[in-house]
Amino acid sequence: MMLCHSVLFILSLMAFMQGSDGSSCDEDCADKPVFSPSRLVVKYGDQASARCTACQSDCQSDQTNLDVSIGKPRKDGNIILWKVDSMTAWDPSAMCYYINDDGNMCCNHLPVTVYSPPQHVMIYPERDYGSESEGSQYSLNCMVYDVAPVENLIVTFYRKQTVLGQLRLNSTRKTPMTVSLILNTYASTEHDSDLYWCEAKLDLGPGGPQHPVVVRSRESMVMMTASGTVIQSFTFLIFCLGFLHFSCN
Repeated sequence: MMLCHSVLFILSLMAFMQGSDGSSCDEDCADKPVFSPSRLVVKYGDQASARCTACQSDCQSDQTNLDVSIGKPRKDGNIILWKVDSMTAWDPSAMCYYINDDGNMCCNHLPVTVYSPPQHVMIYPERDYGSESEGSQYSLNCMVYDVAPVENLIVTFYRKQTVLGQLRLNSTRKTPMTVSLILNTYASTEHDSDLYWCEAKLDLGPGGPQHPVVVRSRESMVMMTASGTVIQSFTFLIFCLGFLHFSCN
């Protein structure tokens, strides 16, 4: 009987592999494989692991498998363990499945998010606003360097401790990107010499780091003349020696 199960499993697996659209894989079966955790979030280069219980009662251990794009799975009965020593894939895949006695494949895919925190964040005026006057619109540019995935990135603009706005990107790219987000605001003598800054946060949701990944830019000062004209922007640089230096953009 064991030989019959093995032959049936091999034949069913070959039929599945020939179907590139994966239409023979049923993700709505009653006794579908279960991953723990149900969603994996891992920093690029870190270790990662997950466990799949292929079925509760409807399969034999020789009818189960775990297809992964990185790392090696290890079987322990109907439980399959997946471990990656160093996550070096930006879009890894893991599919756990079994073949039932009718030759049908029951499967489940593990959602995996690989992230990289922003390496640097900076804010500056989008262009020279030397001729802008009271009430004129100008733009603040927040540059976020080498972050992934950008669809989980939230950028918040601040004037001192006041939130001016939040922006997100609509992109499904998995690999790190350097992105520019621009917020329009208005010149006002009321806020002359106020400090502006932006903050980049990776909102990785359930399964992500206990404390969200947040990187803040240095502060930028917008100065105005008595007539209400924006004349220059200063960026403050804080050095390890503990003193403050500023340079005009």
